[in-house]
Amino acid sequence: MTRVSEITEHWFGLCRKPPVARTMQTGFGFPPESAYEGLPEGGGGGSGTIRRGIGAALSGMRTLNRNRQLLWFTLLAGFVLAGNAIGQGALWYINRTLQPDTIVLYLQDFLLGFATLFCLVFLMAGLILSISLNKEGPASFFEGLCGAKKYMKFILLWSLVLVLAGMLLERIYVYFASIWFPHEFGFLYTIGDGFFTSTIFQFPFNWTLDWNMLTEIPGYGGRSLLLLIYPFGVLETLHFSVITLLMFVLTPFVVPLIVLEQKTLREAIVGSFTMMKKTWAGVAACALFLGVIIIGVFLTHLLIQAASGIVDPFQTVIFHPPGTWMALALLYNIALLIVAFVVATIGGIAVRDLYISAKTRQMPESLIFPGR
Repeated sequence: MTRVSEITEHWFGLCRKPPVARTMQTGFGFPPESAYEGLPEGGGGGSGTIRRGIGAALSGMRTLNRNRQLLWFTLLAGFVLAGNAIGQGALWYINRTLQPDTIVLYLQDFLLGFATLFCLVFLMAGLILSISLNKEGPASFFEGLCGAKKYMKFILLWSLVLVLAGMLLERIYVYFASIWFPHEFGFLYTIGDGFFTSTIFQFPFNWTLDWNMLTEIPGYGGRSLLLLIYPFGVLETLHFSVITLLMFVLTPFVVPLIVLEQKTLREAIVGSFTMMKKTWAGVAACALFLGVIIIGVFLTHLLIQAASGIVDPFQTVIFHPPGTWMALALLYNIALLIVAFVVATIGGIAVRDLYISAKTRQMPESLIFPGR
């Protein structure tokens, strides 16, 4: 049986023989480079790299299914971004009231972004460590978090680099969009900020179809401050998440190089870009594969709209959907968030597999034996 057929059978459960049990010492779950000298690249060329990228995503699904404790990453990452949304709403309310200087606004954005990114990078480091320890039984996420404490200095520095880069990218986008954005590229705004802004006003995202729910300005007289969190805080967090995701995709191997090889931050950044030159197609394929899953779940809101006949408050000035449709809309929004964060967890696991694939120039063991 060829190596490719063995891999395929283990992925899809077609092999009748159980995987070979291997005795390993305690440590990180990837072999030294010298052990793989002269081995083939496992597919070769761009198509082989793309297959490894999709294979890493599929392996991540298997790994998460067999190590349910890794869902703690999903839950905690969700809490971190929820905190970002609350912080965005609170800062908007404070700034509207106090009217601070521009430098204060930048400082607020920096502090909130730095706190959020530090938590996400720390959780990412814990996730990678938890699935890289060779031990009996399922992976322990909190054990990985404990191990990540040793790299706190580099995690802080990397979070600082990310937040500064994110703020710079945002200012560049704003500058070109408001001053020099060519008319020919105006569609980028339509499918970007404009698309999400218009979509969130519609059912099932505006599940009550109450126009005041999305437009009322909180103030005095008992108006709910929750209006600041949704939609304003959520929209700002989505904007923040898109920029953050872009930076993570461009530098996926920085955290693995820090926590698995004890590299300095400078060495990790240089090493990540070097490895990306060889594996960019696989990283892109993995990100695209996982992104299609989220987009597919997101687009099901069109089916809910079609079934309910409800679109947006403009078309239903005095009409409010019955309780059944409101409950369905809430359940859909919760399901969409759960899928998004679970897919993010799978992406974190896939980063580790792509890292090992890039280091050893062949498929990592977790792609062959997905139970790890």
